Amino acid sequence: MATIAVLGTLDTKGYEHAYVAEIIRARGHQTLLIDTGSGEVPQVEPDVTREQVAAAGQVDLAGIMVRQDRGEAVTAMAGAAAVFLSALVESGKVQGVISLGGGGGTAIGTAAMRALPVGFPKVMVSTLAAGNVAPYVGTKDIVMFPSIVDVSGINRISRVLLARAAGAICGMVETTVPEGEDKPLIAASMFGNTTECVNRAKQILEDAGYEVLVFHSTGTGGKIMESLIESGMFAGVLDITTTEWADELVGGILGAGPSRLDAAGKVGVPAIITPGCLDMVNFGERASVPAKFEGRHFYIHNPQVTLMRTNAAECAELGRILAEKANAYTGPVTVLLPLKAISIISAEGKPFYDAAADEALFAAIRKHLRAGIPLVEMECEINAPEFAAACVNALLGSLVGRDEP
Repeated sequence: MATIAVLGTLDTKGYEHAYVAEIIRARGHQTLLIDTGSGEVPQVEPDVTREQVAAAGQVDLAGIMVRQDRGEAVTAMAGAAAVFLSALVESGKVQGVISLGGGGGTAIGTAAMRALPVGFPKVMVSTLAAGNVAPYVGTKDIVMFPSIVDVSGINRISRVLLARAAGAICGMVETTVPEGEDKPLIAASMFGNTTECVNRAKQILEDAGYEVLVFHSTGTGGKIMESLIESGMFAGVLDITTTEWADELVGGILGAGPSRLDAAGKVGVPAIITPGCLDMVNFGERASVPAKFEGRHFYIHNPQVTLMRTNAAECAELGRILAEKANAYTGPVTVLLPLKAISIISAEGKPFYDAAADEALFAAIRKHLRAGIPLVEMECEINAPEFAAACVNALLGSLVGRDEP
């Protein structure tokens, strides 16, 4: 039997949370009904009051309620809920969490969930679940469950959906995760244009006794990888695909933020960095490309994805960024350059072949990389077997004496 936190604004959605809690208890679990409201009195009696939640985050709830500023209240209770729920999870008092909400409730509920470890059961029933949930999910495994109708009363639609959501969180806490063989972990970044390289590298590393977790360099993937690296769970990093920096610099849709490439340097784990797919900036369908880029070199990857070739000036700046990120690393780091192609489509004869742009990238890396960081230049394409092997050999050399399998 598990204890599931049912967290939400009980002043406006108390009956709905109580309904979910009732279904969870009927399944044989205990519930902890937590109030994060800041308006009228709760519609139902909570197990944890809003005052207790606010106190955990050092929030002046009385003052907020007097000012009646909804934005201030949501922000404050979101921070307090994160602190309070984290403490419950750390102490083992709850084994899952579910929340229901509109805009404010979703902001509070997901803020609390983002503070929890990956793998901890989290379900958010939200009116916003059918839209862009990236700001709410962040880098965590929050299950966003569409409410379809507003979370406002128990009716013929909400009765079904809230019951299903309650069943979902019960199923999550009831599931026993099978035991696995715990091997030292390596993080690797991949894109469709670097798949062959990463798959070869992955096989070599697995043969050497490591487990490789591959992250897709789509913005969110890079953010998640950085977050997990910073948590200390990886023995090493194989950052083959740093393409997210092209989007970050130029204005594509798959940027991972200015901290991309920082985590490995902060925690000091051995890392390999290559300029994989820095030849491309990602946009949606062709019509979605901003007008300021008209006249640039485009490649239609598929109807939903348009790639734009980075030019020499952009590549020079990307090379500087890559080098300066590597310069900040406190642990072993090696930079490898595949001089004949940094993606499938940048090879000679392919759509994004641009020798001048590539040389601007490589020259900037050479110029800005600090002395003492190994720089390996190879006359091959990024997906050549020998390049994958060189990346792995450099990483394995840095891993000697550290978390060896």
